[in-house]
Amino acid sequence: MRVGILAGGLGSRLAEETDVRPKPMVEIGGRPILWHIMRYYAHFGFTDFAVALGYKAGFALDWFAAHPELTEGWCVDLVDTGEDTNTGGRIKRLRPLLTGGPSGVDGETCMVTWGDGVGTVDLDALLAFHRAHGRLATLTAVRPPIRFGHLEMEGDRVVEFSEKPPASEGWINGAFFVFEPGVFDYIAGDDTQFEKEPLERLAQDGELMAFRHEGFWQCMDTIRDRRYLEELWAEDPPWRVWD
Repeated sequence: MRVGILAGGLGSRLAEETDVRPKPMVEIGGRPILWHIMRYYAHFGFTDFAVALGYKAGFALDWFAAHPELTEGWCVDLVDTGEDTNTGGRIKRLRPLLTGGPSGVDGETCMVTWGDGVGTVDLDALLAFHRAHGRLATLTAVRPPIRFGHLEMEGDRVVEFSEKPPASEGWINGAFFVFEPGVFDYIAGDDTQFEKEPLERLAQDGELMAFRHEGFWQCMDTIRDRRYLEELWAEDPPWRVWD
């Protein structure tokens, strides 16, 4: 089973880093967050990757060429999907690699994720959930991370302070998708934002299911997020499940 990873976004809220590199190539612990994501999938035995590049694609191409020892035993196809292509367009351009054929007919189930978030999603359980429900698509639902401290008060008195409490309500799309080939037919072309019409239509058609993940998940949208992930990496990063 192939894993598609979107790694071509601009990452404007990380401008201090993304002036010179695409966001998925911003480093945590000295290695791109993209590599951390791939290493996590590899731990579960998924080592066949199609990576959709775009913004500053050359930076990623050069990095992978310079560090073959970090991807030993993996199959990695790096595909320049265009600097201005939207998320849906990038996914659709990976279709021949992910499903086994340009039409998707008699194709294979595949996994897709974004190149800027790490978590402790049980990928074996995710895949089993997807196969059991028989719909076209599964996304991983996660609790939104809290960016600011939380206060519990009685009147004007603070009775509890927590810097980063877990979210107790609500779910958001944490990516870590599983797709059947039919999902690609919901994507019109390069300008399609996958998080809009395709996911909305899949939901309306009853073809989108959610795998609930209660554990760790963190995207890297801002410098603050990057610093938080660096702090975790320096201690005991929850996503480092490999030896």
